Amino acid sequence: MSESGHSQPGMYGQGRRRRRRRDRDVGPPGQNLSGPSRDRDYAPRERRDGSEEPPGPVLQKTPIILAKPPGERSKQNQNVPVSGAPAMEKPIVLIKAREDVGKPGTPPEQSPLSSGPGSSKLEREGQRPTQPVYQIQNRGMGAAASSGLLDPVIGQTKLLSPEKMKHSIKLVDDQMNWCDSAMEYLRDQTDMLIVGVIGLQGTGKSTIMSLLSANTPEEDQRGYVFRAQTQEIKERGGNQTTGIDFFITQERVIFLDTQPILSPSILDHLINNDRKLPPEYNLPHTYVEMQSLQITAFLFTVCHVVIVVQDWFTDINLYRFLQTAEMLKPSTPSASHDSTGASGNDEGAEYYPHIVFLQNKARRDEFCPRNLKKMHMAVDKLMAHSHLKYKGTLSMLDCNIFPGLSRNYLETEVNLFLLPLQDNDGDDALTKAGAGTSPLFSLLPEYRGHPPFSSLVSKLRSQLLAMSRCQLSHTILTEKNWFHYAARIWDGVKKSSALSEYSRLLS
Repeated sequence: MSESGHSQPGMYGQGRRRRRRRDRDVGPPGQNLSGPSRDRDYAPRERRDGSEEPPGPVLQKTPIILAKPPGERSKQNQNVPVSGAPAMEKPIVLIKAREDVGKPGTPPEQSPLSSGPGSSKLEREGQRPTQPVYQIQNRGMGAAASSGLLDPVIGQTKLLSPEKMKHSIKLVDDQMNWCDSAMEYLRDQTDMLIVGVIGLQGTGKSTIMSLLSANTPEEDQRGYVFRAQTQEIKERGGNQTTGIDFFITQERVIFLDTQPILSPSILDHLINNDRKLPPEYNLPHTYVEMQSLQITAFLFTVCHVVIVVQDWFTDINLYRFLQTAEMLKPSTPSASHDSTGASGNDEGAEYYPHIVFLQNKARRDEFCPRNLKKMHMAVDKLMAHSHLKYKGTLSMLDCNIFPGLSRNYLETEVNLFLLPLQDNDGDDALTKAGAGTSPLFSLLPEYRGHPPFSSLVSKLRSQLLAMSRCQLSHTILTEKNWFHYAARIWDGVKKSSALSEYSRLLS
């Protein structure tokens, strides 16, 4: 007998000829050539699939003789259970075996989890009746099963909520090097919004980003996700944020806080501490300006919304800086030549983000409708030749801040939003209550000319989250794809020939 279960020539042919002779010469009992005992004990042929039957009184009908030689029969009988029911005391073995057997192109004999003669015998006999049902339940869960997230009882993956961030982390450090620590907080999903911020030193960028992302005005500023300037840093004229900080919310909104542009404190730190400049920069102020241009050009490429924070209206040099960063912005990577999804010319495919001008620490007279109209006209004229989306996506008139004004009051409405000076309403009320002679009028809120600070922050946040999320590149990016895309853009910005030529002209 061969191991495959087929009979050798001459071992089974003689018995077949005897059977045909008995069928041909059937007579009364007792007169058969084989004798009465042979005729009475004859049984049908064995099954062709090689499956086992319960052992009977006739030893020659045992199917193990057709599957294995006598030398391996004793070893195999040790692994076969005594009862006829299949052994199901360890269902986890079936789960792990289906992960490897279900892979196309992998022969069952080479399964890494199959060990011993019992496993190979089970694979030769075919799948159990429960295997096809399990294969349907486990379809598409191979990665989850290998990572240990598969429940062996119900056969479903556990839906884990994304890890919640408690504070911001570095995306770009103070040496302008890329950091990979943010990768663990990202997921493979495309519904995301990226919001960046730029502004001069001390305008309140980190505070605004903390209030838009995870904190409220009533909380202590020392617990904000983006650290704001402490009193000591304010007194010595320093800056708090260096490089680019990263924070992602549970709503999958990514906030990028940046160091101040054209910062005098960074320039003072370079001069007084004798820090060595990169070889391509000769002067410290050139290096500071190029750092600011690199960060701004990077945000213009990888963000859906860029907030420009200023605390007074307005600085003409800030708009010149924005136009320079727009000019030096790296072009949007185009699709490959063999891709059929690319359409349109290069200019039409270039990406530009939404830009929002946020007037922080605004005074009462700036909320006057007449002054508000003049501010919109000034920003519109300064940004008239820009490709940035600076109008049509945000409006203070839609927030019910000016209920008496019609929608057509602002002829040229830009993305301009005003936030008053943040204060503590409770402390003001208590102070006036103790100093005033009439308790009733002293507890009433003072006329401010604008809604409360917390209400305006909530309205700004709702409008930012409602902005359109344009496609950043020629393909739809997930969160993890965006991270790799942003790392490639940052590397390209640092090695940009246009920025290098511009820095050479400055020195």
